[in-house]
Amino acid sequence: MLHYDPRHCLPSAAELPDSDDTPVDNELQNLIPNLLEAILAIAWADRQDWFMGIDMGIYYAPEVPPLVPDGFLSLGVERFVGEEGRLSYVLWEEDNIVPILTLEVASKTYGGEYERKKKDYAELGVLYYVIYVPDRRHRCRRQLLEVHRLVDGEYVLQKGDRIWMPEIGLALGRERGTYLGRTREWLYWYDQQGNRLLTPEELVEQERQRAEQERQRAEQAEQTLRELRAQLQRKGIDLEA
Repeated sequence: MLHYDPRHCLPSAAELPDSDDTPVDNELQNLIPNLLEAILAIAWADRQDWFMGIDMGIYYAPEVPPLVPDGFLSLGVERFVGEEGRLSYVLWEEDNIVPILTLEVASKTYGGEYERKKKDYAELGVLYYVIYVPDRRHRCRRQLLEVHRLVDGEYVLQKGDRIWMPEIGLALGRERGTYLGRTREWLYWYDQQGNRLLTPEELVEQERQRAEQERQRAEQAEQTLRELRAQLQRKGIDLEA
C-alpha cells in the first residue's frame, strides 16, 4: 500500500524564490530591522529558539507569492538552519509556526502598509504588526510608530510610545541614537522595566570605557605607591633593603 504524505509534494525553500525581487526604496528599510536583530542577538545570545528575517519571503501556501515584510520575528523555531542559513521562511518547513511579529518601514512611496499588507498579515495570523514611519514629512497624519495586536482576527492599535509585548517578553519603542555612525531616530527593544537594550556598538563602547577606567585606576594605584615610597625614603626608610 502506498502512503501519501502531501508534504512530500510541497516545494522546498531551495526551489522557491527567496524574495519578490522588489528592491527597497530606502536603505532604512534594511537598517532598522538589522539593528533590531543585532540587539536580539546579544540579548538572546543563549537562546536558539528564535529567528529574525530581513526582507525575506514568507511562504504560507504553495504556488502563492510570498509575503515579504521588511522584517519579521519568529519564536519557537531553530535560529540557524544549516551553514548557509534560510533562503526564505517556508511555513511547512517551520512546523507551520507563523511569525509572531512583522515590521514594515514605510517610505515616501506608499506600499499598502495600512490596508493590503495589514489584511494579509491578519489572515496569516501574525500576532503583532508594526508600521514605522522614519520620515514624518510623508505620513504627517500617521503615528510614527504603530504596533497593532491581532484580536479576534482584527488588528487593534496599541496605545503608548513603547509597547510591551508579553508574548515576546520585550517592548518596542523609538528613540534617537547612533547606529553604524548614523545619528537619527531608530527602533529599539526595551525590557519590562523600560530599560533600553544596548546595541553592539554601545556594548563595545561600554567595554572600552570599562577598560579605560581600569587602566586609570591602575595608574593611580601605581602613582600612589610611588609617592608612598618617596615619603618613606625621605624618612630614611628603604623598602628595598
